[in-house]
Amino acid sequence: MSLRGEVCVVTGAGGFLGKRLVRLLLEEEKLAEIRLLDKHVQPQLLQSLEDCRGKTTLSVCEGDIRDADFLRKSCRGASIVFHVASIIDVNDSVEYREIYGVNVKGTQLLLEACVQENVVSFIYTSTIEVMGPNSKGDPIINGSEDMEYSCALKFAYSRTKQEAEQRTLQAHGEMLHNGGRLATCALRPMYIYGEGCRFLLGHMGDGIKNKNVLYRMSKPEAKVNPVYVGNVATAHLQAARSLKDPQKRNAIGGKFYFISDDTPHMSYSDFNYVVMSPLGFNIQEKLMFPLRLLYLVCFLMEMLCLMVRPVVRIVPPLNRQLVTMLNTPFSFSYQKAKDDLGYSPRFTWEEARQRTVEWLASELPREREKIRAK
Repeated sequence: MSLRGEVCVVTGAGGFLGKRLVRLLLEEEKLAEIRLLDKHVQPQLLQSLEDCRGKTTLSVCEGDIRDADFLRKSCRGASIVFHVASIIDVNDSVEYREIYGVNVKGTQLLLEACVQENVVSFIYTSTIEVMGPNSKGDPIINGSEDMEYSCALKFAYSRTKQEAEQRTLQAHGEMLHNGGRLATCALRPMYIYGEGCRFLLGHMGDGIKNKNVLYRMSKPEAKVNPVYVGNVATAHLQAARSLKDPQKRNAIGGKFYFISDDTPHMSYSDFNYVVMSPLGFNIQEKLMFPLRLLYLVCFLMEMLCLMVRPVVRIVPPLNRQLVTMLNTPFSFSYQKAKDDLGYSPRFTWEEARQRTVEWLASELPREREKIRAK
């Protein structure tokens, strides 16, 4: 089902995934207009899209996702919204009011704007972290959408993304002002890697400081299945096409889908090594500390930060939930997205790895210079 002639809004269009999604939409569809919604859109982004823009109008919508009037204006006349924007925070370094305002309130206001402005399709970018892992570190291997898993989410990021996802799915079928119906779905990608991934840059920087040796924060058996950013963008496009299809719209509306690809299952630390070893990096053979000791150290740091919080807010560099996440086998199948959305990975593991390594290689001299200059 083609999106030809449609007007779509991409929130977080200046971010890691948002930029990739906008380019894919330009390459694959003949849209009338794409509205790039973000706090700030760099002029370089628009320049980089000229080679594939064709006759599609690219409009910049700069503003705050918590501004209802701004969202209404941005959605007016649009038919599809890709809601990619959110605050990502795995260290709980962002004040809860801030992350809740953007991730939950912003999503609710955007859904309300869609109803008021008669937007018919809403695709929400969720995260695997709304599933867990739980504090006990119970593993999931090739999980599916139908499975049950008990988890009290600890991260503010996970909790706010979960609430925003729930609000999105509950909004499916809401009546629009023109009498039509809103269709929604949510995508839960695994850890996303690829060109522009700031987490990979952070790990590479730590490795540079450690004499080109990457820190091992995950035990090898804690296998996960990261997903390439180009394949996540493909899943978003397939979701939009499916929501436009009258025969699929009600079948997939109100549902969530895990998005992974054929990247081999491995631990987070081993994944870092796989994409950075061609650049001359090694990795520690064992965890920096035994897990029990690491949990104890994190607990003491968390308690210390809690004690001084009335005076000053200090964020520990590591916490127990992050250690659990890094050391729990946690992988999911994309079979349901394949069956319902027609999703299949556009990029093979070999292509994704090569593109990621080449990008890291291009960034390495700059990262080394930044560290030397400090």
